[in-house]
Amino acid sequence: MAKSVTKTSAIADPMVERLRAALGQRAFTEQNMFGGTCFMLNGNMLIGTSKRGLLVRVGKAAHSAAAARPHARPMEMGARTMEGYVRVAPEGTATDADLRGWLDLALAFVGTLPAKSKSAKVANKRA
Repeated sequence: MAKSVTKTSAIADPMVERLRAALGQRAFTEQNMFGGTCFMLNGNMLIGTSKRGLLVRVGKAAHSAAAARPHARPMEMGARTMEGYVRVAPEGTATDADLRGWLDLALAFVGTLPAKSKSAKVANKRA
């Protein structure tokens, strides 16, 4: 399965390599978003990393439980809480098992979403 990889900066983020390895043979793409690298599955944002930690898409139904986990808090952009997304501090992804737990939570939600097509994105921008 083809993977689309975009170089994000001259300084390598070790979390990017850990996420690539954890995603294994899944067909994913990478995109620069939120000041870091986001991993996309079928055109949907799955999980991302930046110097502030991991950004995990968990969906609205799992938001409260995910935000209550150790080292996690609701994702905020400016003064707005992004329901369905949590930010995980680096301490919360210290082990491969920790990272796998967050990735599995994101995969469980994003796996329920329909695939996005590039043509739909272009059409929405033009509308």
